Amino acid sequence: MVTTYASGAFLATIPSPSQGVWEIGPIPIRAYALCIIVGIIVAIWWGERRFVARGGPAGAVTDIAVFAVPFGLVGGRLYHVATDYQKYFGEGKNPLEALAIWKGGLGIWGAIALGAVGAWIACRRRGIPLPAMADALAPGIVLAQAIGRLGNYFNQELYGGTTTLPWGLEIYERVDPATGLKDDLAGVAVDHTPIDIVHPTFLYELLWNVGVAILIVWADRKFRLGHGRVFALYVAGYTAGRFWIELMRTDEATHVFGQRINVLVSVVVFIGAVVAFFLAKSKGDREDLSHIPALDAPKPTAETEDKADDHAAVAAEPEAVTVPDTKPEPDPDPTVKAAETKPSVEKSE
Repeated sequence: MVTTYASGAFLATIPSPSQGVWEIGPIPIRAYALCIIVGIIVAIWWGERRFVARGGPAGAVTDIAVFAVPFGLVGGRLYHVATDYQKYFGEGKNPLEALAIWKGGLGIWGAIALGAVGAWIACRRRGIPLPAMADALAPGIVLAQAIGRLGNYFNQELYGGTTTLPWGLEIYERVDPATGLKDDLAGVAVDHTPIDIVHPTFLYELLWNVGVAILIVWADRKFRLGHGRVFALYVAGYTAGRFWIELMRTDEATHVFGQRINVLVSVVVFIGAVVAFFLAKSKGDREDLSHIPALDAPKPTAETEDKADDHAAVAAEPEAVTVPDTKPEPDPDPTVKAAETKPSVEKSE
């Protein structure tokens, strides 16, 4: 049912964008994708600065991101498809739509989980402790999530129920200009009379994420957190907010035990993050990252390794001790020796 409002009722509300996709020739420019890309760039840039400031080599975060980002995107999509499978599978559905990541739909839980696997692989290759890398990346990750929520704003998705609050979000009907058919994702709002005014839950989460980023940066500087505690604090802070924001959302979602699945996941992950924070607390101060080789450090070859082994072997040998020659000299001629020892007779006067 379409709800109409008097013009004065929504003067102070937040208007939605008319569209979230722009066509440049045959190429669609999607706001959602641009927000994801900007978020990734910000996370890498900030993570790099933090990792170097904590003693790590320059370029390490970018090296890790080569593995973590693709893993994270795949993981985020897999989680979304698994928890919203009814959108892609079943009668009248097109399973190939599950691959259309550019149309939105990334689950943060899957992105973090599989992204961590990619980061772990890369960290092992570089000899970097994964908890130390996670601590450096944590503020950038949650800020990237905040930027990504702007993509939901352009997609006109992830909002709550109807509200009369002055910061309510105007929802417009979008249609395909060519056909006039309804198209909420790629369509254009030709009529800016809102069909509903709702809680902008995407904005609530955006602001909450910015607050979490500020909190963990402050805590990290004040208490010199290490061994994964910054990352655990980020996860706990994010899930605490996601819990109550998820309860406000009205978009379609899978339910478990009568609750949206992400509500339950938030509770479980929050508990795990708190336990991890206190377990890591016993490990002491931050990790020493000064031993990690720089990205451009020469890699050992077979020849250099052989030389190193030779040097090590020489160093391991005991120092040679010079022993004086104690071999007795040969006896002189016996006749000579007898002449030397025969007593002499002095002539008396």
